Amino acid sequence: MRNNETQKTQYDLKSVKLPYLAGFALRLFVKILESPLRILLIPSLFQKSGIAWLRKQKINEPPTFHPIRYKGSPASGSAAVPENELPTQSAPPATGFNFNTVHDFAKAYRDGIITPEDVAIRVLDIIEASNSTKPPLRAIIAVDHDDVMKQAREASKRIKEGQALSVLDGVPVAVKDEVDMVPYPTTVGTAFLGKYPCKEDSTVVARMRAAGALLIGKANMHEIGIGVTGLNPIHGTPRNPYAPNNYTGGSSSGPAAAIAAGLCPVSIGTDGGGSIRVPASFCGIVGIKPTFGRISEHGAAPLCWSVAHIGPLAATVTDAALAYAVMAGPDPKDPISFHQPLPTLNGWNKLNLNGLKLGIYWPWFRHASADVVSICENMLKQFESMGAGLQDIAIPDLEAGRIAHTITIAGEMAQALNYVYDDHHKEYGADVRMNLALARTFTARDYIQAQRARTRMINNFNQVLEQVDVIVTPTTGLPAPVIPEAALSSGESDLSTLIEIMRFATPANLTGLPAISFPVGYNEAELPVGMQVIGQAWQEPTLFRLALAAEKEIRRKRPQVYYDLLPE
Repeated sequence: MRNNETQKTQYDLKSVKLPYLAGFALRLFVKILESPLRILLIPSLFQKSGIAWLRKQKINEPPTFHPIRYKGSPASGSAAVPENELPTQSAPPATGFNFNTVHDFAKAYRDGIITPEDVAIRVLDIIEASNSTKPPLRAIIAVDHDDVMKQAREASKRIKEGQALSVLDGVPVAVKDEVDMVPYPTTVGTAFLGKYPCKEDSTVVARMRAAGALLIGKANMHEIGIGVTGLNPIHGTPRNPYAPNNYTGGSSSGPAAAIAAGLCPVSIGTDGGGSIRVPASFCGIVGIKPTFGRISEHGAAPLCWSVAHIGPLAATVTDAALAYAVMAGPDPKDPISFHQPLPTLNGWNKLNLNGLKLGIYWPWFRHASADVVSICENMLKQFESMGAGLQDIAIPDLEAGRIAHTITIAGEMAQALNYVYDDHHKEYGADVRMNLALARTFTARDYIQAQRARTRMINNFNQVLEQVDVIVTPTTGLPAPVIPEAALSSGESDLSTLIEIMRFATPANLTGLPAISFPVGYNEAELPVGMQVIGQAWQEPTLFRLALAAEKEIRRKRPQVYYDLLPE
C-alpha cells in the first residue's frame, strides 16, 4: 500500500539518450572543447546534462561543503573497532562456489599447510601470468617483488613463532593506485603523476600493515577516478573475471578484479560516486562506502574532498567487515575523521531481521534493466521471509541531487588537478580530457548551487531514515556492459550508459551516508547483479547484517577467470 507521501512525490530521474563517441569522433570533440570554439557546444551540453536546469532552480537552503554527520564532541586521538568485536571465523560456507577467505588463509598458515612465502611466490607468478593472457586481466599494475617477499618472510616467521599480528597476518591485500603505499608511487591511473615512490603509507595502508597484511601491489583504476566503467587506456583496461570482454566497473576496477580473480580476499578502494560499490556489483563481490569521515583519507590523492570515501572490497561479507574494522576510526592525520562516534561492529552478524524496516522507493528501485529488477526483488522477498518489513518511501529531488553530485565531483577534480593541467592535459585519455574540459567551465555559482542542493538532499534522506532503518535499491541500473573495442586505445564517451550505471550510487556520496553493495544473483548471461543498502549515519553494522543475510541465500558462481592461491 503506497502512503500519501509516496503518491504526491514526483519521481524525476530519467534515462537519457546522448551520442556515443569514440576514436576520431571523440578526439575531434575533445579538441573543440579545449579550444575557444567550446562556446558553441557548452550551452547545448549543459542543457542536455541538466546543468542549465539546476542553475534555474530556487534552492534556499544554505550550502553544505562537507557532509559531516556527527554532532558530538570530536575524538581526541586514534581509535578502532574493539578487538573483541572482530569476526573470529568465516560465516558457514554458502552454496555454490566459495572464494578463499581471510580465515581460510589464516587456518592454512597455522595448520602448516602453506606459508605466506608460498602464497607470495604464487601470487607474484599469477599477477605476471594474468597480465599476459589474452585479454590481459590488468588488475594489478605495479608490483615490487622484493618488498612482497620481504613482507612474506616476516609474516611466515611470526606465524611460525606463534606471534601473528592478527588474523590478517600474511593474507594478500591489494591497494588501489589512488592511495599511498611505500615503496610505490601513486599514479592515480595516469601516465604522468606519481613519478617518485611515496615516503609514507596512507593511514589505511599503515593500519593494514600493522595487522600484518601481505600488501601485494598497486591495483588499477579508472584514470583519476573520473569514470565508473574502469576504462583506462594508459595502464590497460582491467577485465571482469566473470566475463573478460565486459567492464569491471570503476573507478576501483583493479581492486574488484583482483578479488574476483582470486588474487586476494580483500582490497582497499575509494568511492567518490559509486567507485567501490559499482565494481563490487559488476564483479560479484562485496564493497562498502562507510559514513563520510569514518575512515581516514590521509594519504589518498585529494581529488574530490567533499564526496570522497575510502573503504574495503572483499570476496565475502565477513572479510569486508574485518577489513572495515581494521581501517575505521579517528586518525590525528585527518581532522575530519575526528567527527565520528567510536567505530563498532556490534550486531553485524545478527541474522534475525525481525523489526528491521527496509525503505523502498519503487519508481527508483524499478528504474533499472528487467533482469536487475527481478533479481533484486527476489532478494527483497528473502529479506521479508527473514522477518524484515518493506515500507514504501518517497525521496524528492533526486534529479537535483544527481546534477549537484556531477558538478561537485567533476568541479573538485578539475580544481585539484589544475596545477598540472596546462602541461599534461593531453596525456590523459580522451574521455578524461573531455570531462575535465567541461568541468573547467563550471562557475562558482554552479558549485554553490550544488552545495545548496546537497543540503536539501541531506534533509530529504534524513527525513526518510526517520521512518525506516535503511533504503534498498539495486546497486547499478544494469549489469556489466561489454567493453567496446574502439574504447580501449583512446577512451569513449557514453554518458547514457554512465547515467544508468550511477543512478543509485551518488546520493550516498553527496549525503555522506554509508552504503554497501553485495551480490544477490546472476542474470541469464551469468553476469553478477548487486544490491545496495544505504543506512543511517554510523550504522555500518546494519549494512553488514543485511549483506550477510543475503550471502546465505544466494548460490555463488565461479568466475571464468579465477586463480586458487590455496591448496585443494
